[in-house]
Amino acid sequence: MFGRLLSKSPIDGFVLSIMLAVVVAAFFPARGAFAEVLDYVVIAAIALLFFLYGTRLHPREALRGLTHWRLHLTILAFTFVLFPIVGVVLAPLLSHVIGQDLSAGILYLTLVPSTVQSSIAFTSIARGNVPGAIVSASVSNLLGVVLTPLLAVWLMSTDSGVHVDATAVTKIMLQILLPFIVGQLARPWVAPLLQRYAEPTKYVDRGSIVLVVFVAFSEGVRDGLWSLVSAWQVVLMTIIATALVIVMLVLSGWLPKRMGFDRADTVAIQFCGTKKSLATGLPMATVLFAGSQVGLIVLPLMIFHQVQLILCSWLATRYGRQADDEDVAAAP
Repeated sequence: MFGRLLSKSPIDGFVLSIMLAVVVAAFFPARGAFAEVLDYVVIAAIALLFFLYGTRLHPREALRGLTHWRLHLTILAFTFVLFPIVGVVLAPLLSHVIGQDLSAGILYLTLVPSTVQSSIAFTSIARGNVPGAIVSASVSNLLGVVLTPLLAVWLMSTDSGVHVDATAVTKIMLQILLPFIVGQLARPWVAPLLQRYAEPTKYVDRGSIVLVVFVAFSEGVRDGLWSLVSAWQVVLMTIIATALVIVMLVLSGWLPKRMGFDRADTVAIQFCGTKKSLATGLPMATVLFAGSQVGLIVLPLMIFHQVQLILCSWLATRYGRQADDEDVAAAP
């Protein structure tokens, strides 16, 4: 019944699922033992997601993704050069409108690395360059462990010292790279099974994103971040975040085409170069800033994170449908 209702809705079911996850988390956030269990479920879901990516990709495709340096440099330039420039320009202009700490939060969100699981999942849904996305998103997070604190110290005033936690690197290795490698090794045995049941496995991509949204939003509700600001500030930051996501998506879709990238690479650049990681940005903020500042500084990142997931889910689904239509038109 619920599936029939989604199929009749003018809004894509994937987007509706994400919006529903936000609403449910806002009123019924995961708490206590349930929240702890969900944290482990998310870890398992991400590991399964990248295991499946490893089984789907032929080793030649994975190697081609690893050696596509022009693609990776373009994505890193969006993440760690263009985004920070935009943040430096916006922060002083917004300080008199939304306050000093929130404007600092706008700057901070432009400094954090790209998401990993959702960037790659969206690239897969949109039929983009998944091997390139896996490498770029992973490299972005690995470099972000060093670059984000350095950029924060350079561009933001903070009284606390900077400590780079190596657990971020360990997490990427264990949750993403190791399952992907295991998937590559298991590909000769698992790939035929996945081809036979290709349709059900597509829900792993989307289900993992919906789960991440619910868990991340639940954490914000539990921490009381939404009670630290007025309603108009939240609305204004949502408008700013939406405008920023749209501008970066348009720019990352237009510029790569002018640089000679094909459709698959352009899709990877859009979904890897314009995303910002809440999972990486939150723990870094707790180390970089004083305790009283953290809540307000990470609030713009939380809002941006939700907005980017909603908009990118719609865009990825649209791209995927276009690719399917093109395949049908090209079929004999």
